[in-house]
Amino acid sequence: MADPMTLAARPALRASPFTRFRRWEASGALLALLALCALLAVASPYFFTAANLPIVLRNASFVGLVALGQTLVLLIGGIDLSVGAAAGLSAIVGALMLTKFGIHPYAVIPLTMGFGLLLGFANALFVAKLRLNPFIVTLASGEIFAGLNLVITQGYPVRPLGPQFKVFGQSDLFGLPFPVIAFFASAAILWWVLTRTRFGRNIYAVGGNRDAAALVGIRVWRVEFIVFGLAGMFAALAGILYASRMDAAQPSVGEGWMLSAITAAIIGGTSLRGGEGTIVGTVFGALLLTVLQNGTVLLNVSGYWQRVIIGAVVLVAVLVDLVRRR
Repeated sequence: MADPMTLAARPALRASPFTRFRRWEASGALLALLALCALLAVASPYFFTAANLPIVLRNASFVGLVALGQTLVLLIGGIDLSVGAAAGLSAIVGALMLTKFGIHPYAVIPLTMGFGLLLGFANALFVAKLRLNPFIVTLASGEIFAGLNLVITQGYPVRPLGPQFKVFGQSDLFGLPFPVIAFFASAAILWWVLTRTRFGRNIYAVGGNRDAAALVGIRVWRVEFIVFGLAGMFAALAGILYASRMDAAQPSVGEGWMLSAITAAIIGGTSLRGGEGTIVGTVFGALLLTVLQNGTVLLNVSGYWQRVIIGAVVLVAVLVDLVRRR
């Protein structure tokens, strides 16, 4: 019989690659994405075509950018229901900068992102400093942003935005649409922040246990301010790029993005309770949602049924999150 001390001294057996993959939060989203792509490749000859794939990636980038910011908020145990309205209001403000105030097209995007950052800070003021429930705060601020959008535009789009500005939403770079590059570049930066920096570790710590994070010296309010600000900034970037794509800032920009962003994050393994999730998983989740929507179009599924399907996906994602946490 082996000596217990000898057994204890042996290094712990490493988990197999299959076990590590199964434990990875993003594994479910990746497998579902691959399975759905394979199914659509068989069901529709138009899915894997040079005309369709850029459309899928471009559409995924808009929701994906919003989902990146939403992921950060979910990681600290919060939620932001205002991101869709913030995207719409930011798009309108950016379009007015361009058309009414004559600001150079290249300066409009960073200025719009700065405006979105301020919208996020406004949410953080009530959540981080006044300790109000983020669900209530962002629900209210979302209504305020949407209302201001209609007050400013009276329901009419701001157009045209001009050929110099259209290039950001309609042109390609290295064979990829510019919004897609912005999405993947943003995801790469956030992946690095969350996995390689102290601030990233602080985000997970705050989401895991806010009180414990404060006790070890983490300035929780500062983390919350930055995270909500980034959520507003990424929503603004998505909104202004979408306006550039359409050559018009529609008052309806951002409608439905909030729900899609939350769904993409949850499908990708981000927990609604905070402290668990990955940016890579959110990218897979955004791609999965967009492929699903694209597939319903290619298969001539009614638009009414599309909403049913997306709602069912949301419910399944929440149930999967509940099971995984248990």
